[in-house]
Amino acid sequence: MPRVGEFLFGGSSLNIRDPQGLFFHIPSGYGYVVLTAVGSMVMVQWKAYQVGKARKEAHQNTLEQMPTFLSLLTFGGLEMPVFTAIGGAIWIAGRVAYAKGYYTGDPKKRMKGAFGYIGLLMILGATTKFAIHLIKGQ
Repeated sequence: MPRVGEFLFGGSSLNIRDPQGLFFHIPSGYGYVVLTAVGSMVMVQWKAYQVGKARKEAHQNTLEQMPTFLSLLTFGGLEMPVFTAIGGAIWIAGRVAYAKGYYTGDPKKRMKGAFGYIGLLMILGATTKFAIHLIKGQ
């Protein structure tokens, strides 16, 4: 039985000690590909923020964030599946709170969903850890 910390922060697809894990070959250097994907996701989020500032009353559309979210969820889940799933659930709850606040007609109330970025940062961290894990070959 895994310890709580190992259950929450472990479970990497690269962990050869897990007899129930699905093993596949990831070429050396693939961590750089993952980091490039993270960089592109950061760039898209930056651009969405800039557009939002330009519109002043912009609705940060969840569809604009979905490619970033799903990519991070996929990569991060390969390193820390439970931690990433919790981060994803926080992001989803934040997007729901954001929408409910926005739909009141007072765009300032959308900030109630800002906590969702905690979840996004969690899965970004897991994805970055996965990339570093790949680069180091461990």
